Amino acid sequence: MAAESARQLIQRHPLQRLESPSRGTSATLHALGLASFAYSFSYLILNPNPINASYGWHMQYLTIIGLFLAALTFTVGLLADLTLSSRLFTLKNTLSVASAPMEVLISLLYWSLRTIDQRLVLPEWAPVLDLKTDASFHAVPAIALTLDLLFFSPPYSVSVIPAFGLSSCIALAYWFWVEQCYAHNGFYPYPIFDEFGEKGRVALFVGSAAVMGLSTLCLKWLYGRVNGRRMDVRNKPS
Repeated sequence: MAAESARQLIQRHPLQRLESPSRGTSATLHALGLASFAYSFSYLILNPNPINASYGWHMQYLTIIGLFLAALTFTVGLLADLTLSSRLFTLKNTLSVASAPMEVLISLLYWSLRTIDQRLVLPEWAPVLDLKTDASFHAVPAIALTLDLLFFSPPYSVSVIPAFGLSSCIALAYWFWVEQCYAHNGFYPYPIFDEFGEKGRVALFVGSAAVMGLSTLCLKWLYGRVNGRRMDVRNKPS
């Protein structure tokens, strides 16, 4: 009995609400998430537009980069579920530190800007997405990764400085990538980049990095609200 309890404690963090990796609910969440991500990628292939033939393909868009990272996170998560591998589970949680806050940032930016003026995020030639497709790109990844964090993962151990450091590195890398694509294509993926000009783009990337860093801390706080804190666990009577 004691050996079994020790094994479960190693497998599952005291604050983790549901068992993961597991071939049950955890695997179901990861499989459903991957099905939605696959639908999104298939939509890009089955509904080609000028971006398909441009330099950088759809990976010019932060939305698609985030979707790829989310798919990678859930692929590793599903493999961990199927194999019950603690190493893959740890890798999934490491990827989540970047993918979950990024998807929260993408959802916040997209829906906020689209509410103001959809032309800021959708080129004039782009068809209006139906609600199911729009949600698969700009809502489901954030929801799925947040659910995975809150119910199937240990708490983030990242602190304030590393959180903002990671978000700044991602924003800087994306900035250079966008400019590289512009040098080849002669246009920016998002109309807002043209609308804002060079100084505006700098402010947008800096602001996005700050929002992503705050998203990491907010997810960490939300985890504590849902699952309690380490101190709460230590103070529980035996």
